[in-house]
Amino acid sequence: MKKKKQKYTGVVYSTADNFVYQEEESTQEEVTLPNQQQQLRVMLDRKMRGGKVVTLVTGFVGTQADLEALGKRLKQQCGVGGSAKDGEIIIQGDFKQRVLQLLLDAGYRAKQVGG
Repeated sequence: MKKKKQKYTGVVYSTADNFVYQEEESTQEEVTLPNQQQQLRVMLDRKMRGGKVVTLVTGFVGTQADLEALGKRLKQQCGVGGSAKDGEIIIQGDFKQRVLQLLLDAGYRAKQVGG
């Protein structure tokens, strides 16, 4: 679920006639960590998917483009569909062991979570 970004943060109400809200500027840009520093978690998930099983990869720190590139490579190696958004990669089907091995072969620090 996407969260709505608030226009004003920290301001509840002001009665001052001359009040002017000054936004904080975010100068921090997203940088992708090297493969060895990523701590990825691979798990199976059924929630909100009508009982269908998907393989979920979470914990990626980096840009959206790099996340989508990794997701595309995993989907191609498994031969299935999926998506990459909100810091997660979703692979359709039960490919937990295969995805884990592909990530380890690519130099990522990945571990299996759940049963």
